[in-house]
Amino acid sequence: MADRKALELISGQPDFLQFNDLACETAGGKVIFATDEWFAPARNLLKQEPPEFIASAFTEYGKWMDGWETRRKRRPGHDWCIIQLGVPGIIHGLDVDTSFFTGNYSPFVSVQAASLGIGEAPTLALEGDRIGKAASESQFQAVAMLHSELWEELIPVTELKPGYYDTCHNYFSTTYPSRVTHLRLNMYPDGGIARLRVYGVGQKDWSCVTTKDEVDLVALVNGGVCLGYSDAHYGHPRNMIGLGRSANMGDGWETARRLDRPKILEVDVNGILQVPGYEWAVLRLGHPGVISQIEIDTNHFKGNFPDSCKIEACLLTPEEEREYISGRWSSDPGKKWRVILPPQKLKAHHRHFYSGDLLALSGPVSHMRLVIAPDGGVSRLRLWGRPTSTRHTS
Repeated sequence: MADRKALELISGQPDFLQFNDLACETAGGKVIFATDEWFAPARNLLKQEPPEFIASAFTEYGKWMDGWETRRKRRPGHDWCIIQLGVPGIIHGLDVDTSFFTGNYSPFVSVQAASLGIGEAPTLALEGDRIGKAASESQFQAVAMLHSELWEELIPVTELKPGYYDTCHNYFSTTYPSRVTHLRLNMYPDGGIARLRVYGVGQKDWSCVTTKDEVDLVALVNGGVCLGYSDAHYGHPRNMIGLGRSANMGDGWETARRLDRPKILEVDVNGILQVPGYEWAVLRLGHPGVISQIEIDTNHFKGNFPDSCKIEACLLTPEEEREYISGRWSSDPGKKWRVILPPQKLKAHHRHFYSGDLLALSGPVSHMRLVIAPDGGVSRLRLWGRPTSTRHTS
């Protein structure tokens, strides 16, 4: 089959966009405090779907906006909110998206970070309809216990660009080395932000998991991350390792239709289409381990599921991983990859489970490559197994 090389990120886009959004509401992210939510509630910052604009939409408090927008401040200070990450981890970059906030965006922003243990944070929650609301005195008193103004600075006070199509994404790269559980997003002095994307890698405490425990080694919450792919026209491969089953087709990996599909399709003796091309995605496991069961879910993909799939895996050191990434996974210089799940015919809108004799396993693996032919969509990928005692990647 003819491989398609890894697609380059759009010019000017940072590499960290490939990582997981640790703050997204679908990953469990929450806004637990906001100084003001007059025009639009802060929880909108963490929506999975892109922002939208409805010209005719108004509330009793003003223009409806798909983001977080505070009132025009007429007192000392500035607006800010506290975000509890759905998946604590190492942050590699952020996107402060000002989409559609053109005359009402926040002129400046900064972001601070903290790692809070269980019991360190007071119980804070923002419930109900928050439009037209501001933080109460009791909420200010409760959040003061966090001393969030003293948290580590991820992004210093920086000017934002307005929410036009070509300026709305404000990308910030960070090398902060520590695990983060909470963020403080500061707007100076007020205004609106549509979305906050927090790209990184989940960091699980593996010390409490024994080598006898079976876990989903590639799950987002366990530190799994996508490191490369051939095509993500309709949906990114990172969606496959999200929580629960997918909500819709947009919550999965979906490629464009390959243009090298034969004009007349034929199958082999196993009913698998004979096509020249395929698509692929490479993911690093949260922890190396021995895989015992694989799940491929095509939930919601009814007329656009892949015809077949196979899975390859290998055990890589950090140095080997960097070599493969620099080559964009286009070759196998160390001949590391081996097939652990041979080609399997797939069904529409169906959970497929593979275990036992179907799996060709010979030891622990740290990376896997899902290959689908010729194209299509997969909603979830699960790799159940036992973690090994030694970590081989960082």
